[in-house]
Amino acid sequence: QVQLEESGGGSVQAGGSLRLSCLVSGSTYNSCRGWFRQAPGKEREGVAAIDNDDGRTTYAASVKGRFTISKDSAKNILYLEMNNLKPEDTAMYYCAADFRYSGAWCLDNYYGANFWGQGPQVTVSS
Repeated sequence: QVQLEESGGGSVQAGGSLRLSCLVSGSTYNSCRGWFRQAPGKEREGVAAIDNDDGRTTYAASVKGRFTISKDSAKNILYLEMNNLKPEDTAMYYCAADFRYSGAWCLDNYYGANFWGQGPQVTVSS
């Protein structure tokens, strides 16, 4: 059984930084994992994702250049480094593994996942 245990999050002023961590235990069908977020009244969106096998990454346009996803393969931990945070980044952030996708590869047109974490809250004040 796959379990995702997140840590990090919190409140920060605009321009600040936060780091989220996600310990992934268990085996998944595919190698893609990453972070989604959902703000009140908005749909869930993919933020950043990584192929755990080869390290390739992909980012939402809204966070590119500010967020960095990385992994510690030895510890099976996923990280999301968030810099230059903006009020519009305020949301619940969910670690996800074993992506659902419609493209040729699990980072290609992904839209969800089979396994989710609880979601730390990130709040950015102006």
